Amino acid sequence: MDLQQPFPILEFDETREAILEPTNLIKAVEMPEHVVPCFFQDVISRLVQEHGARVIKSLKSEYGTNPVYELVFEGKKLGVYHPGIGGPMAAGTLEEVIAIGGRKFVACGGAGVLDREIPVGHVLVPVAAVRDEGTSYHYLPPGREVEPSGEAVAAIEKTLQESEVPYNLIKTWTTDAFYRETRGKVQLRKSEGCQAVEMEAATFFAVAKFRGITFGQILYGGDDVSGGDWDHRSWTTHSVRDKLFLLAAQACLSL
Repeated sequence: MDLQQPFPILEFDETREAILEPTNLIKAVEMPEHVVPCFFQDVISRLVQEHGARVIKSLKSEYGTNPVYELVFEGKKLGVYHPGIGGPMAAGTLEEVIAIGGRKFVACGGAGVLDREIPVGHVLVPVAAVRDEGTSYHYLPPGREVEPSGEAVAAIEKTLQESEVPYNLIKTWTTDAFYRETRGKVQLRKSEGCQAVEMEAATFFAVAKFRGITFGQILYGGDDVSGGDWDHRSWTTHSVRDKLFLLAAQACLSL
C-alpha cells in the first residue's frame, strides 16, 4: 500500500495493529471502567488527601511516574488520572488507561475563550473539535473536525441540567502551539464557529473513535485570546475546578 502524500501529516495508515501496542507493554489491572482524566493536579491532590483516592497503577515515562487512582464516589468506583499536556501525552496516557481497563471517560479541564462574553468559570461542553494538532491524524483519516461520543455528551448535558449549571455546547480549536495563536488564526477559528481553544480535545476524540470507547469532555472558560491582546483573567486559580470534577464524575458514572 502506497501511503505517500504531499505532506506527511496526511499519510494516515488504517492498519489496526502498530509495531508498539499499549497492550503489549501495560498489563490490565482490576480498575473501574469509568474514568475521569482530570487536568487539575490540585484537585487530584485533594482527592488523595481528603477522599481516600489510592494508586492502582503507575504509568511510566521519561518525566517520571503518572499515577492512576481509584476512589469511591457516591458509592461507585471511579478511576482518575492526569492526562498530561498536549496531544501526544494525552493520547499516550489515554491509550495506556484503556489498556488497563478504562472504557467510559469524561475529562475535565480548562480552555482559553475566543468569545470575551464567556465569563471565567463558565462551563463549556465540546461537541466538535477542529483538528489543528498532529496526533489525531495518526488515529483517523485527515479531516477538519472530530466529535466526541454522543452518549457522553448526552450524559454531560443531563448532569448539568439536573444540577442547574448553565453551559454552552461549543466547537473548540485544538492546537499544538500555544505560542502561535496568532491574530489571524484566532479570527479564522472564530469565523468557523470556535468558541474555545485548548490542546487535547481533538486528540482525545480521535483516540476514542479508533479504540471504540466512550469519551466526552467538560471545560471551563479561562484566559481570553479573543482580541488582539491576551487576558489571563486569573483563570488558573478559579474555584470552579472542584465543582467541574464533581460534575465530570457524576456524568461519567451515569454512562
